[in-house]
Amino acid sequence: MSFAHPGWLALLILIPLLGLGAVLASRLRRKQWTEFVAPRLRGGLLKRSSPLPRWLALVFLLAACAVITAALARPRGDAGTKTEKTIGRNVMIALDISKSMKVTDVKPDRLSQAKALIYELLESMPNERIGFLGFAGTPYIYAPLTIDHSAVHEIVDQIDEKWPPLGGSDLAAAVKLATETLKKTGQKNNALVILSDGEKHEGDLDAMISEAERAGVYIVSIGIGTEDGGYVPNPDFPDARMIDRAGRAVISRLQPDVMRKLAEGTKGRFVVASSGLDIPAIVRSVTDGMDAFEMDGRERRISIEFYQWLLLPGIFFLIISIVAGTRWRGVQKALCLALGFLTISNADASDAKLAKEALAREDYPQARALYHELAESAVFDHTQARYRLGEATAAYRAQEFRDARTAYSQALLSTDPEVLASGHLGMGNSLFQLGWKSLTTEAYPSDPGSIPDLARFDTIFKEALAKSRESETPDAGDTGGFTKIEAIITNWADSVRHYESSLRQSPENKAAKQNRDLAWTYLKRIEELLKQEEEETRQAMPQSGDGPPQEGQGDGEGEEKGEKQPGEKGKGDEDPKDGKGGDKEQEKEGENGKNKDKGKDEKDGDKDGADPNESPKERAHRILKENADLEKGPLSPGRREFRDAEKDW
Repeated sequence: MSFAHPGWLALLILIPLLGLGAVLASRLRRKQWTEFVAPRLRGGLLKRSSPLPRWLALVFLLAACAVITAALARPRGDAGTKTEKTIGRNVMIALDISKSMKVTDVKPDRLSQAKALIYELLESMPNERIGFLGFAGTPYIYAPLTIDHSAVHEIVDQIDEKWPPLGGSDLAAAVKLATETLKKTGQKNNALVILSDGEKHEGDLDAMISEAERAGVYIVSIGIGTEDGGYVPNPDFPDARMIDRAGRAVISRLQPDVMRKLAEGTKGRFVVASSGLDIPAIVRSVTDGMDAFEMDGRERRISIEFYQWLLLPGIFFLIISIVAGTRWRGVQKALCLALGFLTISNADASDAKLAKEALAREDYPQARALYHELAESAVFDHTQARYRLGEATAAYRAQEFRDARTAYSQALLSTDPEVLASGHLGMGNSLFQLGWKSLTTEAYPSDPGSIPDLARFDTIFKEALAKSRESETPDAGDTGGFTKIEAIITNWADSVRHYESSLRQSPENKAAKQNRDLAWTYLKRIEELLKQEEEETRQAMPQSGDGPPQEGQGDGEGEEKGEKQPGEKGKGDEDPKDGKGGDKEQEKEGENGKNKDKGKDEKDGDKDGADPNESPKERAHRILKENADLEKGPLSPGRREFRDAEKDW
């Protein structure tokens, strides 16, 4: 037998000291009364009682303290070990550790940013079996596939650009080694996450992609760095730069072409680390579609706890001590307090019954009000959380989804797994309904026959998107309609997270699983429709320099007033490039034409060169790109670009 917290046993030293102190205090008190009262008056002035109850109370109190102290030390016995079983997938992480990863075009440098991303991946995938591969001139597996994420974390924390024996960045060899390693696991599909600044690859890239695809390897490539790049530091000399054979400082830039092709060829994803996207969520979206399998987890030592065998006698001794040392003159007041407490509890039970009956007869406002009052007056947190669930249920059935969301969020403060499962499920349903009402102004149908299929959903979403385009106000940026589409996506994405939280508390909850799959299906369909709409808008936009100059804009004004002669200025004469006329006599207008065009542009509010056909999303991307730091010029003045004869860094 052993103790989980043996430090508590030190308190046992105090127990005999407390007993000795009680005996000395009793004798001192007796001596004081003996000196204060004369012997002949003691019988009349002092009311003597038997000291036995007090000594019994002391003995049982000390015994209770000793037993409870031993219980706090948690005695336990060893019952062997047990290997845990987990459900997960294989994920290999490949990190570029060449010298170019120390470039500081991202802060603090590329390698540090890549390590931070790996830490986030380890935290977001606790059940996956993860391996770690580092590569430069040659690849090497530093950590085999394992569920011990702490070991992988420690290796990633220690690795740097000095570990590889050869310089360079052989991405092809890294992909080949990772594919062979994942193939040996015997699983049909696996994931490979590559973090690198890329390279100019001249080998047989298609063969490499075909091999990974045949092995069932989905590649998620993450670009580290910027396309403007920076100077490669010299690890041997502080504040010095790498020099190539021609004596020039070496510049390293992000080269995403090969990494993008690897990801697209294996049905994976490509993302730049500095893009601000949720990269762990992107990796999980790829791995969630793979087949999971059962694997052996950590070995856990099984212990049998014995503290309950000590705790029960300790409580029993404590009760005897209290009863033996109690002066029963105050028992009447205690009984009155207990009776009052029982009366309050009965009142609460009566109100809960009324609220339940109101909910059953579909009187949702009354049920909601009763549950709200019960929750506000509840003493215990677990009782308050259950009343919040009742309040949220009444609000949800009354289609007051915002109020239901508030009540469900308050119920999530509970620690009861059953309450948490119901709270997350209700929260997900409320968020889904809020998104659907934003789309159609109606609640999602509960009748299975009225549930729209994907074709009907496409029509509903396109109509909502068209309405958002009609309400667009270019001077104010994105329209309210486009913000509404964003709110739908946000609500449904949050509902998926709450459904997954409900499944973690109650894995057998079929409603949570079905609702999660439905919301996820709609989210994927919205993504496809937005991409399709963006592609159609791009194709419909006029290309620069294509077609003849625009003339006679309006409802046939040019035909009614006659053909416009060269040199004349007609209404709507605007060249799509610079506002000047297309023939020679219009060029003679000079500054007059420019001033008129400028005044017209300012009148129309087209100060930023916006295309009238561009969508709010495209306009936002254009404004962000024009104001980005990378569009303002090179990173350092006076830097010239050179073509390196051979890459050896």
